[in-house]
Amino acid sequence: MKGMPHLADTDGLTVGQVSTRLGVTVRALHHWDETGLARPSLRTPAGYRLYTAGDLERLHRIVVYREIGLGLDRIRAVLDDPTADATSALRAQRRQVAERIDHLQQLSVGLDRMIDAHERGLLLTVEQQAAIFGPEWNPDWPAQARQRYGDTLQWQQYAERSASRTPEEWQAVADANAGLNRALADAMDAGVTPGSPEANQLVERHREVFSSYFPLTRQMQVCLGRKYEAEPAFAAYYDDLRAGLATWFRQIVDASARAHGIDPDTATWQ
Repeated sequence: MKGMPHLADTDGLTVGQVSTRLGVTVRALHHWDETGLARPSLRTPAGYRLYTAGDLERLHRIVVYREIGLGLDRIRAVLDDPTADATSALRAQRRQVAERIDHLQQLSVGLDRMIDAHERGLLLTVEQQAAIFGPEWNPDWPAQARQRYGDTLQWQQYAERSASRTPEEWQAVADANAGLNRALADAMDAGVTPGSPEANQLVERHREVFSSYFPLTRQMQVCLGRKYEAEPAFAAYYDDLRAGLATWFRQIVDASARAHGIDPDTATWQ
């Protein structure tokens, strides 16, 4: 090639040798050659390209700039544009790195909360739990739930919600549950019958309120209604609100399920 120094004029290194010396891939060197970012200046009689000491110096600067995060177009401008201000480019890059570090630190905090939520369920102190959920709340319940349901999808969904939920948001959840319980008890006192529009509306409200923990399907709601009636701890909780409320709640859920084509006797947790 006219104007290209010949091997006899000076020594040079092959692509493989440069790759080893600078710790970059041969593919990257070929790409930089093809795009004109860093082309070898020598050529052997057989046509193989070789790098000079000056080429290596340019490559070294490319590697350094690339390692600190500059894009190839920006690197080209810094190296080739006589008006480019390398210091300004580096300062701008430092600002971007600082922003990424801050973002990564926030991600780290979020990951810590997510891990804690998966392991503990509630990211609230015992005092906060008592203030939000009332004196009857047992702070051991989340750990018991983790032991019982920790390998389920629903626990994972619950933990993901818990990880980002503030005490104020938990208070809103507790208030929604309390309001629902009052509405259920009042409806039973008023003689609302299973399958009526009023009862079906309460069933939908229960699904909406409960979904603050994890998405609740109609079949899952049927299973919950039967659990509330059959398990002594749940039954006692609802029957303390109104005698017979656990059974009445199961009945209105069953009736709503039938209206949506679900047989409560064969419903499964899905």
